[in-house]
Amino acid sequence: MNNKKIGIFVGSLRRGSFSRSIAKAAVSLSPAELEFRFINIGDLPLYNQDFDDDGQLPKSYELFRNEVAELDGFLFVTPEYNRSIPAVLKNALDVASRPYGHNVWSGKPGSIISVSPGGLGAFGANHHLRQPMGFLNILLLQQPEIYISKVASLLNEQGELVDESTRTHLKKFMDAFSEWVRVISESH
Repeated sequence: MNNKKIGIFVGSLRRGSFSRSIAKAAVSLSPAELEFRFINIGDLPLYNQDFDDDGQLPKSYELFRNEVAELDGFLFVTPEYNRSIPAVLKNALDVASRPYGHNVWSGKPGSIISVSPGGLGAFGANHHLRQPMGFLNILLLQQPEIYISKVASLLNEQGELVDESTRTHLKKFMDAFSEWVRVISESH
């Protein structure tokens, strides 16, 4: 398999984001055939169909849509906000799926890692994120699932993942994701 370009979409904009720390750990534990790129979603204006209808597309929309279109797959790493997904992540999904008929997510492999300082591992966010992805035709890895709970206790002061059990689990997940990307790429 040729190296595949995978975009990482982090649902937390916070400077000390636990999700970003886990995303970096995932990259470090991933097979070499995946090339990762962190995709900025924090500067996208809220989706408004008028931008497309009136031909007044923000430059950030155009750049983001082109960037997503060039990717071979997607890794979403998200916290849970109020038992759902962060608005910034939903906005990114909407921006790159429009205008209708120009969904640049479609037919590509994806996966979700959810992260929580609490005990549920952002289960709600993980499953809410699956809903729009089904419609957008992002071909999600179903197993293994990964929910990272009590994340603050798994990281050192520099935000590096130091818990060996979680590292082992994350490595298995990233190996499975790499295989998923290969299978989907070969079938298209």
